[in-house]
Order: sequence, then structure tokens, then C-alpha cells
Amino acid sequence: MDLIIREVRPEDAGGIIAVLNPIIAAGRYTVLDAPFTAEAEREFIARFPERGIFHVAERVLDGRIVGFQTLEPFGAYTHAFHHVATMGTYVDLAERRKGIGARLAEATFQAARRKGYEKIFTYVRADNPDSLAFYLKIGFRVVGTAQRQALFGERYVDEVIIEKFL
Repeated sequence: MDLIIREVRPEDAGGIIAVLNPIIAAGRYTVLDAPFTAEAEREFIARFPERGIFHVAERVLDGRIVGFQTLEPFGAYTHAFHHVATMGTYVDLAERRKGIGARLAEATFQAARRKGYEKIFTYVRADNPDSLAFYLKIGFRVVGTAQRQALFGERYVDEVIIEKFL
């Protein structure tokens, strides 16, 4: 699949929620639990941190957004974490296992180094082995497990804590 990996633009909001909302609705890939509107996504893009990185994967064939990745400063309340970021990766449910996430990560890691990040620290639902396998494949390692980290109704879900040094 021919892709363009590029920085997000406000007009990408509709394409982003077309990827994100079905993932949320599936109820098993993310801790996000409510759908987003295009307006809310445009606002999120407009307020994205200056040191953040927000890439989209645009399919060349039709210009459709098929994935996106965000990287944001971790713990912005202190300079002690200035070198650490947190990352999220979202790929259209129908387009998984086609290398989209890896292409996004390659661009994000390069941009992160340029912005002075040295480490990415993030979390993956423990009941999402495909996501964990993806992150391990691109160089993350497991640090530990936060037990009963998320609560969905009456069901707790653990989160696996992972990190990657750039």
C-alpha cells in the first residue's frame, strides 16, 4: 500500500475519527470509552502540544486516512521528564497488519529524536496482545503491569507498561 506519512492538519479531523471511533466502539483495543466528534478532534489538533508529534498515514490511492500516531510530552508538570514522551498508535481496523503502524513509528521516532526526546513510555491494554506484539516488534520492552488500571462497567483491565529508548 502506498502511503504518505505526514503531519496532521485540522482538516484531517473527519478522517481521524473515522479510524478512531470504530476502535473505541469495539471496546477491546483502547481505554478510550466514548466516541469523538470531528469538532472535538479539530480542537484537539489545534491545542496539540508544541513539542508533540502527530502523524497521519494517508493512502495515496484515495487520500483516505488509514492510521495515525501521537507522541506527547510525558509529565509536563516537571522538567525532570523533558526527555520522555508517551505515544498512541491507531490503525483502521480493516487495514491492520499492512505495515501502517511501523511506517508511522519510523517517522515518529525520527521526529522525536529531533525534538530532544530520548525515551517513549506508554501503556497497552493487557487484553490486547496484538497491540503489545506491535510495540515489541518496533523495539519497546515490557517494564511491568499496572493491575486493575482501567475500569469498564464492573470489569477491570490491566495495562502493560512499556518503554523504548531512542
